[in-house]
Amino acid sequence: MCGVNGIFSYGAGALPPDRTELLVTREHMRRRGPDGAGEWWSAHRRAVLGHRRLAIIDLDQRAAQPMVSEDGALALVLNGEIYNHRALRIDLEGRGARFRTTSDTEVILHLYAREGRDMVRRLRGMFALALFDVRADRLLLARDLYGIKPLYYAHEAGVLRFASQVKALLAGGAVSRAVSAAGLTGFHLFGHVPEPFTLYEAVRVLPAGSTLCVDGAGVGEIRPFASVASVLAAGFRARPTEDLDAVVRSATLDSVRHHLVSDVDVGLFLSAGVDSGALLGLMRDAGHDRTRALTLAFPEFANTPRDEAPLAGALAARYGARHTIRRVDRREFLADLPAIIEAMDQPSVDGINAWFVAKTAQEMGLKVALCGLGGDELLAGYPSFSDLPRWRRRYGALARTPGAAALFGRALLTLAPGLARRNPKALGLLRYAGDWGGAYLLRRAVLLPFELDGVMDTETARAGLEGLAPLGALRAAMTPDPGSDTGRVAALESVSYMKNQLLRDADWAGMAHGVEIRTPLVDMEVLKALAPHIPRLTPGLGKAALARAPSLSLPLAVLLRTKTGFSVPTRAWTLDAASATPHRLDSRRWAVQVLEAFSTSAR
Repeated sequence: MCGVNGIFSYGAGALPPDRTELLVTREHMRRRGPDGAGEWWSAHRRAVLGHRRLAIIDLDQRAAQPMVSEDGALALVLNGEIYNHRALRIDLEGRGARFRTTSDTEVILHLYAREGRDMVRRLRGMFALALFDVRADRLLLARDLYGIKPLYYAHEAGVLRFASQVKALLAGGAVSRAVSAAGLTGFHLFGHVPEPFTLYEAVRVLPAGSTLCVDGAGVGEIRPFASVASVLAAGFRARPTEDLDAVVRSATLDSVRHHLVSDVDVGLFLSAGVDSGALLGLMRDAGHDRTRALTLAFPEFANTPRDEAPLAGALAARYGARHTIRRVDRREFLADLPAIIEAMDQPSVDGINAWFVAKTAQEMGLKVALCGLGGDELLAGYPSFSDLPRWRRRYGALARTPGAAALFGRALLTLAPGLARRNPKALGLLRYAGDWGGAYLLRRAVLLPFELDGVMDTETARAGLEGLAPLGALRAAMTPDPGSDTGRVAALESVSYMKNQLLRDADWAGMAHGVEIRTPLVDMEVLKALAPHIPRLTPGLGKAALARAPSLSLPLAVLLRTKTGFSVPTRAWTLDAASATPHRLDSRRWAVQVLEAFSTSAR
């Protein structure tokens, strides 16, 4: 896990890269890679790559980056891990490749030399990479299927710049800080900035599962090579050949084994839920004994169902883990808040939990930890898997009737004005329940489009909605059609909420502490294996199968526990010290507070 950056002056009249800008951008990401730094320049001095290293695989200096092929024709920087690099290495050695290191980075160099741009289809893992092909005078950027690792870029006047962080690009001094109306609007709608936008007009995200080439002809077309929807669509057309329990066990155990590939110790973020508990049991099955597991606890949750510590402790004892319970209180949260905002690369209404578990992992000396993120999206664990199909059945036809939404809205404001004030989403029920994207917006939005005037000026909101096209983007997440209600919701949750918020928060919070967070349930091979079963999942069925995946199944108390999510008591932590009365700290107010603090820190 690392920080990568670079500059390519591809235009004939473009200014050559500035080394000071490269180093300032790179060093802004020092916490992503505290173990080393490097740079590589092309012979014509028009391309340069930078790297900050967090050493995980092949800790020797020989595996430092940027890594250059033996013939000097290729230079590569990689952020992430390729979990099937050993299998790829064996294949490549059989085809004549000679290796100087045991790193996954060198595997990519050899794979590209033989297969070119399409080699990304063979990579299993989380990755954002930049590869410069000297002979072709071409830069290749690529990002994994789920978008676990970020890659941001900006191009102007014949120069392309890229980095692992938006703030790092801005720190270089050559990228405009003009705010993007679409990015700002997206944050107010969702509590995160949806891809491919950022908060800044000049900076874009390379979409997940895609590649981009840049050469003397300019910046090429973004080329997708994989998508969640396409895997789900293929699964819908296939017939399951094994029962669900067998597939869940074999796929998840295989993924855990791959995610344990490391030359440093691997820990686990352990909650009282099914996902992380199953991972702990599977780590034991994979031969990873005495796992170091860590759990957050909060004084405000003591002796309530939200307290994860007691049941997590029982799970740790069941699977023989060395368990650490880390207690976090309001004082620590307030002391850390400036650092949290500084580390938050794009504004988010979440990520506090990821910050403190990563902080704890760093305190324990861990560089790598697994987490259970992705189980709900994969196995229909969210209420959205029931809510969206139900809303579509109940209100879809009426919502598609011309004039019905306006009539319903007027009636609600007249007959139940209190309800409309308390729950503005009720006003949008018939406006948005007519299609899947609209129904998902109802479920996940912090603010609906007609509420934006309360937090933004009208013209910015209008321009932002026009550029963002949120309903169109949500429909694109389901293209090609996954074929089933469960598949459609799985695609929406994976491509919107998980990618743009949960994975992004895990990245910035983990990297702020030099901790690589790995997600075995967010894995292309697991998705492929389970895709034929997803159309048939009913609430609870998938999670029950995951609970039975370890050879020693999870206790019934974990499976039956009321779902509380990985929550943090931010309401209690933000009491007004003067009046001792709580703020109205729902996600809407918190979004405004984060944006204000973020904007100040990003100047």
